Amino acid sequence: MLSPLLLLLNLLASPFGVHSITAPTEVGAEISNSVTLDYGTFNGLINEDTKVIYFRGIRFADPPVGDLRWRAAVSPPTTHLGDVDATQFANACIPTSQTGSASGSSEDCLFGNVNIPLGTKTTDRLPVMVWFYGGGFQSGSTNAAPPDFILDSSAEPMIFASFAYRLGQFGFLGGSKLNADGLLNAGLHDQRIALGWVQKYIQNFGGDITRVTIWGQSAGAGSTMFHLIANGGDPQGLFRAAMGDSPSLSFTPFFNESYVENIFDQVASFAGCDPQAADAISCLRSVSSGVLATAGSLTIASRTSTLFTFAPLFDQTFLTMRPIEAFNSGNFAHVPVLFGSNTNEGAVWSSTLPNPDANTSTPNATLDTVFNFLQGQYFHLTRESFDQAVAQFYPLESFNGSFSLLGQQMYGEARYICTAVLITSAGGNNEAVGNSYQYRYDNPHLGSNHAAELSAFYTPNQGGANAQDEALFETMRELWSSFVTGLKPVVNKVTASSVSWQPIARGTGGVPRILLNPDQIAIEEASTLDPLIQRCNFWHSISDQLGA
Repeated sequence: MLSPLLLLLNLLASPFGVHSITAPTEVGAEISNSVTLDYGTFNGLINEDTKVIYFRGIRFADPPVGDLRWRAAVSPPTTHLGDVDATQFANACIPTSQTGSASGSSEDCLFGNVNIPLGTKTTDRLPVMVWFYGGGFQSGSTNAAPPDFILDSSAEPMIFASFAYRLGQFGFLGGSKLNADGLLNAGLHDQRIALGWVQKYIQNFGGDITRVTIWGQSAGAGSTMFHLIANGGDPQGLFRAAMGDSPSLSFTPFFNESYVENIFDQVASFAGCDPQAADAISCLRSVSSGVLATAGSLTIASRTSTLFTFAPLFDQTFLTMRPIEAFNSGNFAHVPVLFGSNTNEGAVWSSTLPNPDANTSTPNATLDTVFNFLQGQYFHLTRESFDQAVAQFYPLESFNGSFSLLGQQMYGEARYICTAVLITSAGGNNEAVGNSYQYRYDNPHLGSNHAAELSAFYTPNQGGANAQDEALFETMRELWSSFVTGLKPVVNKVTASSVSWQPIARGTGGVPRILLNPDQIAIEEASTLDPLIQRCNFWHSISDQLGA
């Protein structure tokens, strides 16, 4: 209650002798390692050294098993969970490399993790970073993203959350039969439902539902890209900004075209179900998760020229446009974005393919090999377009006659590098977006292959990093975290960088871009980026062949 003296002062302060009295805003209680939601109490882990409270293995939906296989996840869980030990990570979702059942993974995998700074109060309304892992939509888990370093580098306290989603045949099986009795793109819907869970519950952990930023790498960045264009570009209030490291422009075929129907037929057959039978989906829902895991891995093994067999599909409901069309037409969520890529995104990939006719690292590789490699990833790519690309934009002599280097540059740009250009250019050209930022990670010392930049955020003290690398990593963590907290990437602490990261300028097609190199952090302007943008424009001009 207000004291008599305070009441009198309020009355005297009003010019009319009467004052609307508002009690001081109550400061919320400090959050301990126990948070109670309406479906359970989650008991996390306090670490006094890292100054973080970890809530791990929080179930955010019912197990997607049995009749819920290939259906929308049910969230929040329908069963009260009581007291839950939230000190350990839950089982990961089954990867497509797995045959049968295995410890550490399960079809029952829809769990998340919420990590908050020690001392957070229930009324703090901290910004929230939500992480989706990469892995080609076929592998990955939340436990590979420890939050300690990025939380420590953030000038403003924030929350780091991560969520699992169904993978491979469990999350991205397609076909007309599944569309008729199930949910396409179940893995993407899992992510969307997780974001809904954040809106409902993150305030219990001291978070602000209006300051959520989604972030991911590779397939995780592809996921944030798809959320930008989902539902016609309506973010539905689930996030205010999006980030992506190496966003994957995967082949996104129609859910019922022959390419997808053939994959469905293979999975069903390997699982012991008749793909042509009326009850094919019922049969697939009745088999064990181990049988379905084996069916998926056998399907992948039979496709020796393709890196990722299972990925998001053009369902025409959740995804009403494919990425290139959506970003070029302005049908995407108009929120600030930060996306980028690494210098050598395309390295190594082809050498992992079992088919020598698509493996550009073999001694007998030719232009045919490079074409087979690319067509294995983009099923509708024509030889005519490939030859045009080589002649106009990727002459073999520029790669010292190396078919391997040629293939990796074409693939790296078509799938990852140009996708960052696409998203940030679209954001930069749209005044409703706010700021749009693009980067390039280039580290000659530690390497700049796909996923190399993740060391900056999760394992900066491993892999032989020297003082310059560690200074760059600290700068990157400050840039990323400040975008989450204030929508502008800035250096907060005393680091080696004094370069201001400028947003994409209107009408420049993706300029400028910041170069993140341990020897220098600099701005790449038009004279440097124009040739790349021309190559990207070519790839995006054949979007029908890329199926993207």
